[in-house]
Amino acid sequence: MRTFSPKPADVERRWLVIDADDVVLGRLATHVASLLRGKHKTTYAPHVDTGDFVVVVNADKVALTGSKRDQKIAYRHSGYPGGLTATSYTELLEKNPEKAVEKAVRGMLPKTTLGRAMIKKLKVYSGPSHPHGAQQPQQFQITQVAQ
Repeated sequence: MRTFSPKPADVERRWLVIDADDVVLGRLATHVASLLRGKHKTTYAPHVDTGDFVVVVNADKVALTGSKRDQKIAYRHSGYPGGLTATSYTELLEKNPEKAVEKAVRGMLPKTTLGRAMIKKLKVYSGPSHPHGAQQPQQFQITQVAQ
């Protein structure tokens, strides 16, 4: 019996909506990264992008445990010497909460061309509405206790 290897044309993608209201950021990111990679499917293969599209709503209401909201710092670099910029998560969640969720998920995906293709299937919105109603997304419940 031969081992099944999925082809990119064989992959069926679904659209899933996750409500991030009072969900801890790290736990949200692990669920989203797993869905983007396709690890929940029986046809999962590490060399093929078998994941689904994920829409995260209410990113502005995501929770951080302990004193991370005040002490944790998000870094980014422009690529030029001296181009390191540090932003606290208080400021990041206030100004651009979508970036906080995207940054957490991106850190949990592969750092290859495959990972860059996977992150394109993530759509994050700070409010409760999103423009992807035509794709008929299904609600996905995170099975963990809210903070």
